[in-house]
Amino acid sequence: MNVDKGNPIVDKSRSFAIRIIKLFKYLTDTKKEFILSKQLLKSGTSIGANIHEGVRGQSKADFGSKMSIALKEAHETSYWLDLLHEGEYINDNEFESINQDCEELCKMLMSIVKTTLNRSKRPKQ
Repeated sequence: MNVDKGNPIVDKSRSFAIRIIKLFKYLTDTKKEFILSKQLLKSGTSIGANIHEGVRGQSKADFGSKMSIALKEAHETSYWLDLLHEGEYINDNEFESINQDCEELCKMLMSIVKTTLNRSKRPKQ
């Protein structure tokens, strides 16, 4: 049971992780690509794992740290997707679709990280 259901970043990262898992299966089963796809699987599923940990974090600092890590993982995932596309393991349509989801996650996470950082800098009243 996912008690965080309805949280946009949690939902988006989970859906993205499932797409990454399916892409990994496709790349290993059909394209026989095992190295880059494994890196993609690790970073692409790590995004949601860090978000999940952050949402359940022990403090605002912990939340901010986990969201920053998730953002780094999203950027890394974008890199692996680009290499798989340029290496012709995924076609233009496959790349555009999943990369758009990755970019949306990056934007959402960047906003969360900036907001969290700005809130931590405010003087306490």
